[in-house]
Amino acid sequence: MLAVVNAPMRRKIGFVADMSGACQVFDVSQSRSPVYFSAHSTKASTMIVRKLRLQRGWTQEHLAELTGLSVRSIQRLERGQTGSLETMSALAAVFEVDRSLFQPGDNPMPNDSPITADEENAIQHVKGVKDFYGHVFMYVLFVAVFGYFLGFRHPLILWGSIGWGIGLVVHGLNVFEVINFFGPNWEKKQIEKRLGRPL
Repeated sequence: MLAVVNAPMRRKIGFVADMSGACQVFDVSQSRSPVYFSAHSTKASTMIVRKLRLQRGWTQEHLAELTGLSVRSIQRLERGQTGSLETMSALAAVFEVDRSLFQPGDNPMPNDSPITADEENAIQHVKGVKDFYGHVFMYVLFVAVFGYFLGFRHPLILWGSIGWGIGLVVHGLNVFEVINFFGPNWEKKQIEKRLGRPL
């Protein structure tokens, strides 16, 4: 698919996308060579932020303090949102790496990414475990606080803890891969259903 749009200063920028998600970006008015980037590179760049932070044993709060950014900005970056040039510069300075490492358009080759598939899977798994423990904490807090004020035999506490507890157990079984309702096979089936063809 080819698209050409007018850019500022009367320049035309062309975009060519293929089925793999890779794109070419080039200056039509000056016939410059295309610059390639992948739709997956944004994800890789956000994984890099998390990897570099964890390598140093830093919390999100500590990284925010070092960079002068807000904790929410760090959280957004690690969730996949793109940061500004100033944000990328601050991260590069703190981590002592080149700024292009955090810029998908400047780091076009997937093989150049410092995040391996094993590392990405491990990071995602640990994040899932962390979310599960947060879920456990909220469950215990709910039961303790409302049980204290309403009584642990109150119907709201009984039925609420039972229902929530079942959801908590299912969450844990999924996280620790005892069962996997939403695993790769489920994802593949849903993608094929959306596409209307085999993946």
